[in-house]
Amino acid sequence: MSVEQVEARSGAYADSVTLMQVSRRVLSADGVDAALVAMGTELNLDLLDGMGFTRPAAVTANDLIIAVRAQDDPALAAGLALVAEALAERPGPTGGSFTQQPPRTVSAAARTTGPALALISVPGQHAFTEAMDALDAGCDVMIFSDNVSVQQEIRLKDVAAQRGLLVLGPDCGTAVVGGVGLGFAHTLEPGPVGVVAASGTGAQQVLCLLDAAGIGITAALGVGGRDLSAAVAGRSTRAALAAFDDDPGTELVIVVSKPPADEVAADLRVHAGSLGTAVCFAMIGPGQPDLTAATEQALRALGAAVPTWPSWPGRQGSPRQGALRGLFAGGTLCDEAMVIAAERLGPIGSNIPLRPEWRIDANGAATGHVMIDFGDDELTAGRPHPMIDQTLRLERLAAEARDPATAVILLDVVLGHGAHRDPAAELAPAIAAVEDTTAVVVSLIGARADPQDLNAQAGALQTAGAHVFTSNAEAARFACDLIEVAR
Repeated sequence: MSVEQVEARSGAYADSVTLMQVSRRVLSADGVDAALVAMGTELNLDLLDGMGFTRPAAVTANDLIIAVRAQDDPALAAGLALVAEALAERPGPTGGSFTQQPPRTVSAAARTTGPALALISVPGQHAFTEAMDALDAGCDVMIFSDNVSVQQEIRLKDVAAQRGLLVLGPDCGTAVVGGVGLGFAHTLEPGPVGVVAASGTGAQQVLCLLDAAGIGITAALGVGGRDLSAAVAGRSTRAALAAFDDDPGTELVIVVSKPPADEVAADLRVHAGSLGTAVCFAMIGPGQPDLTAATEQALRALGAAVPTWPSWPGRQGSPRQGALRGLFAGGTLCDEAMVIAAERLGPIGSNIPLRPEWRIDANGAATGHVMIDFGDDELTAGRPHPMIDQTLRLERLAAEARDPATAVILLDVVLGHGAHRDPAAELAPAIAAVEDTTAVVVSLIGARADPQDLNAQAGALQTAGAHVFTSNAEAARFACDLIEVAR
């Protein structure tokens, strides 16, 4: 019989990314069946209910919820000890503990340290207030939070432009500033390339391909996935381009984007031509170069060699009759794969469709060719991002493997700081269980010095039977080849 403990700690706080990682770490402990460490927002309380825990009495959004269910008392104690260890007081700025109450607002912190880059990671409904407070304090802002309205995003970016500041995001999951990775980030060398990205995993793909080619970066500025939409109209992209154009260390800029609004992309290309720094574009869409091809163009523009992108062949790549099922953690990687597959195979059903008529319910049964973005807001509400917690995708992988209509399963695995510490440890057994009648193809996005060890991850996935590629575009084409030849 299982045992559990649920408590609410008043006045305790940690950001959502930290708490997601704590929850995941505790859940991976032996004998722990369920764990949630989160702030007591209504969204998280609903998640607590869904996990079968009992809500603490009179809990508020300012309380820290710690809920652990385990197989026995020793496992519960061990799980709670992991929570305590992870939430232990962090060192102060001089290495010791804080001797006074830490600042409770961004503006208060800025008065102590001076304006800097403020990283906002709070529930989306509160992000606008915190970001505006940071701008008022003279700080550039990176908004990790999602679920911020378009109107609020436009307002923040207009205020930033008036004050000569920069807003990265909202929903900015990846950035590298001053050599420091923020959000989901990789271990990268310094170099001559600047990256502006209206995409998280798209930027990660380009950064990791540059790393594989031995080319470093000056910075990577994520501007939010909606920045090149018709409404936002590239406000932060233009500001980021201006910053790179003023930087003597940046020789070339790559602009990465999920499918942009056509008129915004056209205006941006004209604007880029007026800059003194060369600009290459890696914008997903029909008729456009994929991210790998765009990176190769950038390498040639720098006079650098284009390498053969590493890959690891899995089980025999014989043709398969049936459907392609893509299960993605990265929305832009999903977009890129869908563009490639739609040109080859026809309509691709998705929760982030290329065309409105191709929209499907992510939780519904798959029919035909389907690609799901498990990092979409709808599927991450109240739960960790799939680059941290692979549970939903592992469940779907098993379901697709059982479907006799499935010919090829296409996955992305993203490494780096903030991501799962060993994704192959969970994925490899699931891949090994897939029958030989279904092929598994993986795009492995990682830098050479990432903490998970790119080669070790590739080797584990290959041993399990997957075909592994460091280029998402090459992985998608290989998956299409298997189906198209059979068809």
